[in-house]
Amino acid sequence: MTIHEPLTEQPASTTGPGAEAGGGLNIRGLHKILGGRTIIDNLDLAVNEGELVSLLGPSGCGKTTTLRMIAGFLEPDSGSIEVEGQEVSHLGAENRPSAMVFQNYALWPHMTVARNIGFPLKLRKMSKVEIKDRVEAVLELVSLLHHKDSKPARISGGEQQRVALARALVQEPKLLLLDEPLSNLDAKLRVKVREDIRKIQQELGITTVIVTHDQEEAMSMSDRIAVMNAGRIEQYSTPAALYARPETEFVATFIGSMNRVEGSLNNGLITAGPDILGIRPEDVILHDVPFDGAIPATVERVVPRGHFQEVYLHRPDARLRSFVTGEFMEPGQQTFAEIRKAMTFRDGRLVAEAGAAR
Repeated sequence: MTIHEPLTEQPASTTGPGAEAGGGLNIRGLHKILGGRTIIDNLDLAVNEGELVSLLGPSGCGKTTTLRMIAGFLEPDSGSIEVEGQEVSHLGAENRPSAMVFQNYALWPHMTVARNIGFPLKLRKMSKVEIKDRVEAVLELVSLLHHKDSKPARISGGEQQRVALARALVQEPKLLLLDEPLSNLDAKLRVKVREDIRKIQQELGITTVIVTHDQEEAMSMSDRIAVMNAGRIEQYSTPAALYARPETEFVATFIGSMNRVEGSLNNGLITAGPDILGIRPEDVILHDVPFDGAIPATVERVVPRGHFQEVYLHRPDARLRSFVTGEFMEPGQQTFAEIRKAMTFRDGRLVAEAGAAR
């Protein structure tokens, strides 16, 4: 085995949680108490201009509260919020250079699609001609021009979501905010709509913050992800870096699948110890014949996952899961399981990595 040195703190990206974000969004020291409980605890976050960032975490971690404070629907107890260098904490939602897409879309059922989208512009007392031109332009952007005279009840859930997105974009905000925008859609439609959102966001180059509890959604759409836990950001980095090098046990278990085992890894064998090993299922490699570093194992259960199988294994030192492609395996089958890579966590922090020498 090759054991790497204990990890040192290194920035995962050029702009960390507390760095300057230039023309994008910059939050410093955001704090919020609700009902006598600290919901957001001294949070820093920088989003570069034109970047799409997801606030990802379990229910109750504070991600929606953070978004509502950015939008101006909730006042922070302390801290600052800047959009393109302008301090906006003192401004109400209607006066901020941001627009929000709500989880339930909040469309008026008696209004046509075009009137729903143009409503914020009507409140600004824009001319009918300008409203018409801007509404039609944004309807073309979201591919809904043919539904401009339809009522929301007459179009699909995915189309309603795009109407809500268009209503936000027609305001030409400097910052686009989306609160669980895909949660009301079925699984197949979610994939299509998230691709639409990402495509439109990149075409416009608009700075965007999305709240989600769905890791697949965040990983597929985001330039960077802020993983939140108990009102704080555990780690802020690219999707690839979060998966390959999680800084905490929480991030490791929240992003992707993980075998969590107590102990230490020594010459391919897990031995008793005070640390926690994090082993990705794809790093548990199965061999048909004895192999250096591989331990005899018995297949206990096999779960088909489409193009791969999730195989539950029993080794003398631990129970593990492995992602396997190729020939279908059967419960009771004998194999040899090698741990190609393991991460060691101590007191919840990543302290070392071990990988088999190749």
